[in-house]
Amino acid sequence: MSEIVITTYDWVPEPPRGYVRDIRLRWALEEAGLPYRVESTSFRDRGPGHLERQPFGQVPWITDGGISVFESGAGLLHIAEKSELLMPKDPALRTEVVEWLFAALNSVEMASLPWSLFVFTGDETESRGKFDDFLANRLSRLEPVMAEREWLAGGRFTVADLIMAEVLRLPDRFDALGPYPSVKAYVDRMTARPAFRKAYDDQMAHFAD
Repeated sequence: MSEIVITTYDWVPEPPRGYVRDIRLRWALEEAGLPYRVESTSFRDRGPGHLERQPFGQVPWITDGGISVFESGAGLLHIAEKSELLMPKDPALRTEVVEWLFAALNSVEMASLPWSLFVFTGDETESRGKFDDFLANRLSRLEPVMAEREWLAGGRFTVADLIMAEVLRLPDRFDALGPYPSVKAYVDRMTARPAFRKAYDDQMAHFAD
């Protein structure tokens, strides 16, 4: 089995540390027990080599033999296909996992990421209020789902839980999950997993170095 290589920045400022999206890939690989290593690309100098791998000048991307995959969601799908610990083989369960993975990225992160930018900058304009409502709508829809189940799909931990919890860490960072106790408990359970703790500690150590 070839070793997967995650490429992330060599450095980032302190505020995003622990939230840079290579943590999603680290977590998945730790859960799956697949061999991997981490390489760095310059945060300040995003030259042609970087853009060839990631056309938007972002991170992460993964390299698996002759395959290169950018965008964290695509990378997670690539990794999950290698491990039944992350993705069930049963077609119906696989479809359920995939739809929740995309729900995390398209429905929840779409609301939480722009909202977090308003919170981080202290912006209290009318636009901020609209994003407050947008995020609240998404979380209020998710709350009854999480109140009835331990896992999102397949009756066990999958890559869908990994990405949903990872996406929800951002609003949790700014105390937005208080009104949604089932969602908050879910995030706490997922981020208590040893594979997440190792991924988080490794990312923090990487940027500290």
